[in-house]
Amino acid sequence: MYAGIVDWPWWAYVLVTLGLTHVTIAAVTIFLHRHQAHRALELHALPAHFFRLWLWLTTGMGTREWASIHRKHHAKCETADDPHSPQIHGINRVLWGGVFLYVKEARNAETLRRYGQGTPDDWIEKHLYTPWQKGGVVIMLAIDVAVFGLSWGTAMWAVQMAWIPFWAAGVVNGLGHFWGYRNFNSPDASTNIFPFGILIGGEELHNNHHTYATSAKLSNKWYEFDLGWSYICILAALGLAQVKKVAPVPHVGTLRPLVDFDTLQAVIANRYDVLSGYAKSLKQLYREELLKAQNGEQFKGLKRWLVVEAAAVPEDLRGRLEQLLKQSNALQTAYAMREELVALWARTNASREQLIRELQDWCQRAESSGVRQLQELSLRLRSYSLS
Repeated sequence: MYAGIVDWPWWAYVLVTLGLTHVTIAAVTIFLHRHQAHRALELHALPAHFFRLWLWLTTGMGTREWASIHRKHHAKCETADDPHSPQIHGINRVLWGGVFLYVKEARNAETLRRYGQGTPDDWIEKHLYTPWQKGGVVIMLAIDVAVFGLSWGTAMWAVQMAWIPFWAAGVVNGLGHFWGYRNFNSPDASTNIFPFGILIGGEELHNNHHTYATSAKLSNKWYEFDLGWSYICILAALGLAQVKKVAPVPHVGTLRPLVDFDTLQAVIANRYDVLSGYAKSLKQLYREELLKAQNGEQFKGLKRWLVVEAAAVPEDLRGRLEQLLKQSNALQTAYAMREELVALWARTNASREQLIRELQDWCQRAESSGVRQLQELSLRLRSYSLS
């Protein structure tokens, strides 16, 4: 049996395999995801062409099809048109068979036409990467076998071929919309799988990404780590990348006596931070009111449903939630005013002056409500500024 060019101990082959698959992860998260699908950064031709070549050799995926499918996922998230939502297709189908959902959508010409704008369309894409899309993986197999031998080379190639279909199409698209923690109440089921984005290059922080889709940095809290962002910083330091956008950092400055245009802009820019703080306040108020409520035991388990859209509350829980709100004026006021605040920044047809008046009115009512949590929230809103 052909033994290959190198003769290493078994652990060396394992380490090399992990290294090779990690390069593929970096190519997906930096090039396909943040650069191509969301335009969160610009890449110099050198790393861009390297990533394209490497992905052709190790995945057989086309840049246009990947970017198109991912853009459609954001546009149609958690609906019947979402290519790979576990809320629609079920977690097992997406986790273990996400690659088949990807292949099915890649054959949809309308998806590629509608969502594929701006992806590479040069000579090498037209004459090599697209028409010979699966040729790269065959070349990769030949290289692996030539260097590492028939047995080890074939095994390493098989791991390379399975790595992205499992971790990206399965784990990120599956668990990333099914299990984990949420920093932000984004209008979908996205979750952060793990706070340390190392194994999948930062893609573990999926709720952060869905909240700020065009941010080149996926970590948001001080304890989170995005390895892909570290690579981008290195590329930027070398003049090989230019970051276009990152998630806004909430900046709380001097308390303004009245809401002005700067306040409005800052609140809208930091709306997900506002909602995150609002959720904590509602949950705190819920605990306080539960101790006062008659037959409080019957209202346990409703905390999480106070911070989602009313239409998303399961039908069998709506009656209990309504009853709880009737028993607590403070909770009912805070719950209703949350909906008002969300509706305020969602209004695209209102003038600047009208939105300022409405936000000022909201703050005045919050501060005169007698609800401590609302008063604190209003003071924070009037202190937001654009950093």
